[in-house]
Amino acid sequence: MLPNRCLMCHQHICSDNRGICAVCLQASIYQGDICLGCGRSLQLAMAFCGKCMLSNKLKVVAPCSYHQGLGHWVGQIKYQTQFAVIDVLVDALIVRINDLVSKECLVLPQALIAVPLHKQRLQQRGFNQAWLIAKALSSKLNIPLLDDCLYRTRATEPQAGLSGKRRRKNLHNAFELSTEINVQRVALVDDVVTTGATVNEIAKLFASAHIQVQVWCLARAEAPGCG
Repeated sequence: MLPNRCLMCHQHICSDNRGICAVCLQASIYQGDICLGCGRSLQLAMAFCGKCMLSNKLKVVAPCSYHQGLGHWVGQIKYQTQFAVIDVLVDALIVRINDLVSKECLVLPQALIAVPLHKQRLQQRGFNQAWLIAKALSSKLNIPLLDDCLYRTRATEPQAGLSGKRRRKNLHNAFELSTEINVQRVALVDDVVTTGATVNEIAKLFASAHIQVQVWCLARAEAPGCG
């Protein structure tokens, strides 16, 4: 067995956690309340800042910023099959979720849905990182994971490197709800939310079915000017 070392600082991890040690994790996660719309730091425990209250933003829940150390390792799940960080970051996400619920900024969903890959991309990669994260969340929170209601109907161009406008165009009509969903609240699960193009496109489908959507991810990019 290889020693259990932190991917960030390379020190030995003494706990049962793998991938990221407690010190690096604590240094990299959000230290206070942030706006669930844009990621702006908040002085009071609220779901949204004043600007996002007026713009009907999706609630995006994440334990950390994509730009503050952990984002690289979240990306490694997809690009380097580095699964060691999933459990520790899922646990950090659950802590953030429970904190928001206790502050009445969030209501737990009735079901989880992973952002799907097109079947062609799934065959190439061999796994869907969003599904792996959603499965871990489902097991830990005892919330059902729905596998057969949302599909990607087009093999879209990879989003990385595209502008926000091109991302939105790339994803237009790329998803489809295949069956009736008998719940009122769902959490859409992904690895990273950057511009929000993917989750917003999917949220439109759920809105047409009168289903409330929140987004859970392992890292998020803040809107420009919110750092």
